[in-house]
Amino acid sequence: MGDPIQLKDEGNKHFQAGDIDKAIECYTNALKECTDKKMQAVIYRNRCACYLKKESYSNAVSDASKAIDEDASDIKALYRRCQALEKLGKLDMAFKDVQRCATLEPKNKTFLETLRRLGAEIQAKLKTTFSTDSRVQNMFDILLDEDMDKEKKEKAANNLIVLSREDAGAERIFQNNGVALLLNMVETGKPEMILAAVRTLSGMCTGHKARAMAIVNMMGIDKICSIMALDNEEIALAACNLFQCINDSLTGGDTRDYGKEASLVLDASKDLKTILLALLEMISNKKVSGHGRDQALNLLTKNVPSRDKKGRDHSRTLFTIDHGLKKILKVCGQVPELPDQLPLTENTQLIASVLLNKLYEDLKCDPERANFKEICDQYIKSKIDPNNMDKTLHAINTMSGLLQGPFEVGNSLVGQQGVMEMMVALCGSERDVDQMVAVEALIHASTKMSRASFFITNGVSLLKDIYKKTKNEKIKIRALVGLCKLGSAGGDDYGLRQFAEGSTEKLAKQCRKWLCNPQIDSKTRKWAIEGLAYLTNDADVKDDFVEDELAMKAMFELAKSRDKTILYAVACTLVNCTNSYDKKEIIPELVQLAKFSKQHVPEQHPKDKKDFIEKRVKRLLKAGVISALAVMVKADSAILTDQTKEMLARVFLALTEDPKDRGAIVAHGGGKALIPLALEGTEKGKVKASFALAKIAAVSNPEIAFPGERVYEVIRPLVSLLHTDKEGAENYEALRGLTNMAGFSEKLRVKMVKEKALPEIENHMFEENEKIRLAAVECMCNLVTCKEVQARYLADGNDKLKLLVLLCGEDDEKLQIAAAGGLAMLTAAEKKLCTKMTRVTVQWLEILQRLCLHTNLSVQHRGLVIVYNMLNSDDFELAKKLIESEMLEILTVIGKAEDNPKRQDPIDVARTCLVKAMDLGLVKPFTSPS
Repeated sequence: MGDPIQLKDEGNKHFQAGDIDKAIECYTNALKECTDKKMQAVIYRNRCACYLKKESYSNAVSDASKAIDEDASDIKALYRRCQALEKLGKLDMAFKDVQRCATLEPKNKTFLETLRRLGAEIQAKLKTTFSTDSRVQNMFDILLDEDMDKEKKEKAANNLIVLSREDAGAERIFQNNGVALLLNMVETGKPEMILAAVRTLSGMCTGHKARAMAIVNMMGIDKICSIMALDNEEIALAACNLFQCINDSLTGGDTRDYGKEASLVLDASKDLKTILLALLEMISNKKVSGHGRDQALNLLTKNVPSRDKKGRDHSRTLFTIDHGLKKILKVCGQVPELPDQLPLTENTQLIASVLLNKLYEDLKCDPERANFKEICDQYIKSKIDPNNMDKTLHAINTMSGLLQGPFEVGNSLVGQQGVMEMMVALCGSERDVDQMVAVEALIHASTKMSRASFFITNGVSLLKDIYKKTKNEKIKIRALVGLCKLGSAGGDDYGLRQFAEGSTEKLAKQCRKWLCNPQIDSKTRKWAIEGLAYLTNDADVKDDFVEDELAMKAMFELAKSRDKTILYAVACTLVNCTNSYDKKEIIPELVQLAKFSKQHVPEQHPKDKKDFIEKRVKRLLKAGVISALAVMVKADSAILTDQTKEMLARVFLALTEDPKDRGAIVAHGGGKALIPLALEGTEKGKVKASFALAKIAAVSNPEIAFPGERVYEVIRPLVSLLHTDKEGAENYEALRGLTNMAGFSEKLRVKMVKEKALPEIENHMFEENEKIRLAAVECMCNLVTCKEVQARYLADGNDKLKLLVLLCGEDDEKLQIAAAGGLAMLTAAEKKLCTKMTRVTVQWLEILQRLCLHTNLSVQHRGLVIVYNMLNSDDFELAKKLIESEMLEILTVIGKAEDNPKRQDPIDVARTCLVKAMDLGLVKPFTSPS
């Protein structure tokens, strides 16, 4: 290995050079070779300094302690241990170490200052602890006092929740028998007390693994489940949040360094498995409320499928399929109109379908998918019973759930012999519930074009009969949606209309009529929107719909309701009305070839042209589409899938097309609503939302469009649009948005630097496209006041400054204004850049003279400011070179001009330059002879 002294010296050199990892390696190797105790103490002390630099404070304490064990008066080791202990929050131990240092060196100012500071911090902490302890006890006394005033109880509950969100406060509650007292609050059975207790527990569990595990074991998972099972939406949501906080803390949400105590924090896998089994038990338990079931399904959807699609570990998904797939299918198969069903909300079955889809998507290979299909197939076959119609209905409804979730699985089951015939036979049943379930299943099954064609041949007359004969509005509207779906099977292809001219408009008119009827319950009206989601593929239907303001407003009101199953249909309708779906590029040569070979050629409806789309967008904005979209985006539910988010992003992008509309979009909360869409969802959806954000950011005041801290969240989506794989229009709008935001505050500029925007902006400064290049230079001009940007221009080995100087010599005036503005600010901030500028290109003087002689006063003004900065740069030779050139004549001509308000800025700067030249002794003032 080597000589320990030599290794120690090498470690010292690496430490001084800033290569901490190499230094640690050398010191570690030296310790392996060293047998001298005193030398070991020195090496431990040195390695301790490395660990302090690396912020590995537990290791630093360990090494310093080993050095102190050898020499109790090792002042360096004592002080380093003090620093590490302070960082770990162990102030009393740190205080003892620095107290020892001050005893050994009473005149050392650093030790005395640290001693004073730690003493003050310990006093403050003790004061806070004692006052917090008494406050915590006082809050519980108020909350558990039956006779206490309601207002005081509410205030105490809110204070307790706020306190639990701070780590110190959460710890005080925990140490003061808080969990037992919170359970007492739950036992009162009063909703407001339960809510306060659960929210406080959530705060205590956030980001602290040890405390979260302790709370789980003290409360018991069954107890938390029983709280979530209550028939109270707020309590169910709060309990769901508690479970999520526990899960996050146990699966890596806790980043604190436990040091030696890490071994005391037990393995969390057992608790996580118990929670998973408890949630699976909840979803099929009759005693659980609909809200509780929704939240259990939401938790499974969020935490079971692996978030990283590249990750190999999907063991939780396989475990859930083995232990809970049949339970999820049971929820999908519930028919609320039948007796003895599980309590459900309007959202439950769709959340279950979303969960099934996520589980199926998370499977990695064909045998796993085959097993999933086999379990579903066996479950449905076990429910089909010719002698028990209720059980058969359960099977049919389960298939509807699968068709709304993993369509591939549902499709293969529907395709089995006899299933279609059974659905058609049920449509002819005398029981309303049979007809309703069968028609719904037919609607979901006819998504595939081929199957829609089969139904058009065989099922249209059946649906028409049901529609005409039934007196039940619920069945009538479902039959109508079935007809709508079949009528829209050709999409927006004008040549593939399934029904006769005018038939789809009649269907749509009936849907709008139902939609606007407040006498019909919202669940039934929801089906009218489902119908419109299909029919608005037809441009005539789109136009009629946006003309009907009452129908649009009725749809927007339903979109804001608690029933979230409507989100997808509303999003589909809006995508169709704004034509924001992906359009296939039509190549004329291929069209001719298709016609020649007598193949079908897609046709565009006359009303799908740009001017019609623009009119529809204006009408949607006028009817209040933005406020509806803002509410839809906030839906905290698994139903708001990534696909739905993508559709909402597409709609937003279509709405922001006209710059005149962007102010209204901001005013109704559109800017804020776009941020979550740009951060989460499909890649395509995030790009669309980021593009819409960029368009808004380019023309709006960021502080109004994105109030508060939200403005900082906008930077990352905009920077993501700068990548070279994005469209030119996306690059351009992102640059404009960043330019606008960079002009508002230093904090925003620093955030852009942190998000690594600079390399991307610099790349676009070389762009051939003139608009993109100009936008990039303008953005850089607004960023140059940032210290990090100035450092990049000062650094050697790059052409950043050269590019900026050469851009000043371009013919485009706007480009010259931006480049010269950036150069003027850089040379004012960093005097070294004035000298560097003369070295990067031999054309610098010629370009500078052209700027100062420019007819555009803005360009001329910036050029003269650069000249002044160079004269003021403390580089006498540079100033001399400038004055000895034609620049003196240029400055003299401009400076001698008469005062003119329109030209005053350049005149004033030229005069200031001449005064500076005189101060430097490079020119002498003209004196007349006596």
